Amino acid sequence: VFVHTQTLRWLCVLSLLSLSVLLWFGHVISRWDHAFPATAAGLRYGLWGYVRIRPDRVEQFLDLHFNQCALISSSGQMRNSGLGADIDRIPCVIRMNDAPTVGYEADVGGRTSVRVVSHTSVPRLIKDRHRYFREGADTAYVFWGPDKNMRMDGKGTVFNALQRIAAQYPGAKLYAMTPERVQLCDDIFQNETGKNRFKSGAYLSTGFFTMILALEMCERIQVYGMINADYCSAVLYHYYDQVATDECLMYKVHEHKRRGGHRFITEKAIYAKWAARHKMEFTHPSWNL
Repeated sequence: VFVHTQTLRWLCVLSLLSLSVLLWFGHVISRWDHAFPATAAGLRYGLWGYVRIRPDRVEQFLDLHFNQCALISSSGQMRNSGLGADIDRIPCVIRMNDAPTVGYEADVGGRTSVRVVSHTSVPRLIKDRHRYFREGADTAYVFWGPDKNMRMDGKGTVFNALQRIAAQYPGAKLYAMTPERVQLCDDIFQNETGKNRFKSGAYLSTGFFTMILALEMCERIQVYGMINADYCSAVLYHYYDQVATDECLMYKVHEHKRRGGHRFITEKAIYAKWAARHKMEFTHPSWNL
């Protein structure tokens, strides 16, 4: 009788625990529903941490997936490369910031599927808004930046500007990285280097955010014009620069800046590690992995 009573008591305890877990899980689900509105079909979908910018709200995740992607560096390595036709044959072409294609098609191609843009580059896109957001309506734009500029509560100056663009060009596909997504990229950098980005005085480059996005949405990645951590040659910092700025010098200066520098060389070393585990190939120059 004693054993039977004890068994019943344990069953009651387990039932209460199970009920508590179910109630907690239901609470979490309801919070997710409140934070991320459902799609028209009643389902959420896409990549986590990227939300569509609308004139009066944000909604739905970035929903992109490709078997093959071309990630185009803005490096001067691309000038006179003659790779434009090869790039345009790849299903998804990813570019960064305001890197132009007009006048450079022979070297970098003319198509743009996804463009990852820093908060600091947004004013240049807005200045040429007709080209980027009307003529380039087939392009998905992914914007990143610190919370003070990209916050979605009406106090983010850059985010507010993007909402106005969304109202002016309803067909434009504009997405913002959430603060949690930006923090995740910071955590990845620290996990790979052992260094806290804030304490080391570094800023992640647009290339770092772009590479992480490409790894999520692309089965295979062909990277064009990106130098490795050891490679150096006298080329322009950007292929479209009108004022000569040496890429090698720029990388070295940023790598050793005490505050406010991009760790370009360190990031390239991280990409080499990732390439050993993912289907990623580097072209012009080729990397010895």
